[in-house]
Amino acid sequence: MSRIEDTKTLLAICDECEERFYTMRETDHVPDFFSEVKPYADRSHQAIAKWADEMKQWITKCKPRYVHAVQVDSLKDSMTQFVVQSFYKETGKKRYILSINAARYTLKTVLDAMADEEREGANE
Repeated sequence: MSRIEDTKTLLAICDECEERFYTMRETDHVPDFFSEVKPYADRSHQAIAKWADEMKQWITKCKPRYVHAVQVDSLKDSMTQFVVQSFYKETGKKRYILSINAARYTLKTVLDAMADEEREGANE
C-alpha cells in the first residue's frame, strides 16, 4: 500500500475506535481480552508501527513543511493507547476524544503535505 492509503487506514482506525468507544459505553459490554481486544490491537499496532516507519523515512527524504518526526512519534504513542482504551467503558471521555481528534488532525496534515508534494512534483 502507498503512504496515502496507509494514512487513510489509520484515519479509519480512529473512526472505528471512536465508534467502539461509544458502543461499549451504551451496551455496557465487557470485552474478552484474548478474543476481542488483543487481535484488533495487534493488527492496529502493526499498521501504526509500519506507518510511523514509512513517515519518518518520508520526512527525512522530502522534508515536508508542516510534518515532523516528533508528531509521528506522538501519534504512534497516542494511537497505540487509544486503540486498546476504546474497548473499555471506564476510559475517560474528554481525554479520549481529544486524543482521537489530535490523531485525526495530524493524519490530515500528513495527507495535505503529501498532496502538496504531488502538486509540486507535477509542476516541475
